[in-house]
Amino acid sequence: MYPVEHIHPIFDRILDRSQKERLLQQRAVVVWLVGLSGSGKSTIAQALEKRLHAEGYLTQLLDGDNLRSGINGDLGFSEADRQENLRRTAEIARLFLHCGIITLCSFISPTREARQKTREIIGEADLLEVYVKCSFAECARRDVKGLYVKALRGEIKNFTGLDAPFEEPEAPWLLLDTEAASEAQCVEQLYQHLIHRIHPQNPS
Repeated sequence: MYPVEHIHPIFDRILDRSQKERLLQQRAVVVWLVGLSGSGKSTIAQALEKRLHAEGYLTQLLDGDNLRSGINGDLGFSEADRQENLRRTAEIARLFLHCGIITLCSFISPTREARQKTREIIGEADLLEVYVKCSFAECARRDVKGLYVKALRGEIKNFTGLDAPFEEPEAPWLLLDTEAASEAQCVEQLYQHLIHRIHPQNPS
């Protein structure tokens, strides 16, 4: 590894984000979907991305399982590795943000400390935290990946919501309750909140 004094960033000499946004005719943002495994994060993110794409927006979806099969494939599920998983993802999301791309991130993001660190990397104004709320009991009933039955048998350790903590977001940008609303209703609610932020002529 090179010493820090041998690193010479060129951030001041590269095209800035506003130039990319003008080219793409959209305003970039990072939508960070938080919630228990099986709460509906990935399903909602996928449906939203398809809708935005159909309307001409350039998007990128970053999903926890996808990144763990690639760039984060060397990480386990210890607290330190989970922190590093989110740190790397936040840095990737920031790169897409600076390219003018609407970035959708689907990650459990279990602790307030971890979420605060991602916010610091991406920037408070650019990170929209969406809490995809669903009880542990309902997620276990759905068990879309077959993980809950294994965790409850003790075959998976450090399982979020069981023997590893999940701290609910206290003031998310948007709350989607997937026990009280359908997938389509949640996607519509998120779309209606988001579309005003990404429209190129909207100043806020």
